[in-house]
Amino acid sequence: MLPNNPHVGHKVAGCLVFLSFFHIDFAAGSSGKGSQSRDDMHVIHNSQLDLREIVFVIQSQSNSFHVRQAERRKADLLKQAHSLTEKPPVVLLLHSLSDNEGDWSILPLLPYLSYSFGKNSSWIVFLEEETNVKMTKLVQVLAKFDKNKEWFLGKPLYDEESTIIHHYAFAENPSIFKYPDFAAAWALSIPLVVRLANKVRDEPLKSDFTIDLKHEVALYIWDNGKGPHLIAVPELCTEPEDSPQAQHCATTLNNEPPLCGEPVNKEDIFVAVKTCQKFHSERVPVIKKTWEKDAFFLEYYSDHADPSIPTINLGVPNTERGHCGKTFAILERFLSSAVPKTKWLLVVDDDTLISLPRLQVLLSCYDPSEPVCLGERYGYSLSQGGYSYITGGGGMVFSREAVVQLLNSGCKCYSNDAPDDMVLGMCLNALRLPATHSPLFHQARPEDYARDFLAHQVPISFHKHWNIDPIAVFNKWLKDDLRPKASDGFNKSAKTEL
Repeated sequence: MLPNNPHVGHKVAGCLVFLSFFHIDFAAGSSGKGSQSRDDMHVIHNSQLDLREIVFVIQSQSNSFHVRQAERRKADLLKQAHSLTEKPPVVLLLHSLSDNEGDWSILPLLPYLSYSFGKNSSWIVFLEEETNVKMTKLVQVLAKFDKNKEWFLGKPLYDEESTIIHHYAFAENPSIFKYPDFAAAWALSIPLVVRLANKVRDEPLKSDFTIDLKHEVALYIWDNGKGPHLIAVPELCTEPEDSPQAQHCATTLNNEPPLCGEPVNKEDIFVAVKTCQKFHSERVPVIKKTWEKDAFFLEYYSDHADPSIPTINLGVPNTERGHCGKTFAILERFLSSAVPKTKWLLVVDDDTLISLPRLQVLLSCYDPSEPVCLGERYGYSLSQGGYSYITGGGGMVFSREAVVQLLNSGCKCYSNDAPDDMVLGMCLNALRLPATHSPLFHQARPEDYARDFLAHQVPISFHKHWNIDPIAVFNKWLKDDLRPKASDGFNKSAKTEL
């Protein structure tokens, strides 16, 4: 937990969570229309809310790509604010606030926010990397709410059926509980922040695992009905910025992928598939019928060598769970002369569905000479000094440098059936290497995620064949050209088909 002294551990740097293939463009700050700017200033000056009463928290990460993204986003926010008033708001970069690994889970951060801003601020507004903010409209939206009361504002998501990623919460009526889409921005009033901060200080956070943060934050705030529920704010949107439906919005999304250069070559990615003999005839054929053709280097690792696939027996007995021994054997093989030398290693399960062309686009944003560990980030015991990890089912991506540092550290499995992703998370934490998050990787099936959440994504992976036709899921969600663009109709069709 962060110290009560706001100056302890406080740095000045920043970055953003890479939540999708979209950039931020703070339109109000870059507008060249003087009359519009004067109108915006009139709105600010006549509002009962001063910009200095708003604290923006960019939910950032420490990987160098995200640091650059965050610094640009912060500069855009401040530029926009400067065009409206000489009294800019505070803009914080979450990853830089302290060395506490658990800060990204938000709740451990609340005492710091309460101590630092509880007396002179009215709102904490959280932003994701893709969030495009129009400052004047956001101020108008917040000014509608009594800042002396407790408010939890956002764009609501809900589950159409109970889902494993939410521990099957509200199983009888899952759609009744609403939680915020972080991509649209979300806000807490200071009275609520102060009360929650006191609760965090007085009552240790109970959850061991952080899986879907937006749902878990909403549950904590709701507090079994004793706290406020999420208030739907129509102006907090995830519509594309140029959409006619976005005219009323205070937040929107851009609809173009990031321009990080050309996609990485498929020859630069080595793909390792973990399987076992009992799934050779059930799961492996799905891979061969879907995404195997997009891999240049791919090997199947099993407890049984089957030349018809072919599979490779690494000498590690199959385990019903965990697979740590097999995964570490894969890491060692990746650095050996037994396989071609590549910049990236992708480790997947035999029931992972993945778009390798989209992964090639995503990896163009990352530097393989850095220790990069990328995928869907989970957390374990983050409020008690725990660690983050890349959950294995959605796919774990490692740069060669990351694998070198992991193995050179001497970190090992405590048993062959230990959970490989969590052991790797402990190793990364000991090395102070970040687990870099992209929610384009998914540990579960499409139906386990909210409809509106997936509608503004270009997903890279899903996981599990349970009660689905995996080939149909791949064809619907993951099969397309190398560089998908929402403007080419992908997002429109995704919204329609969902």
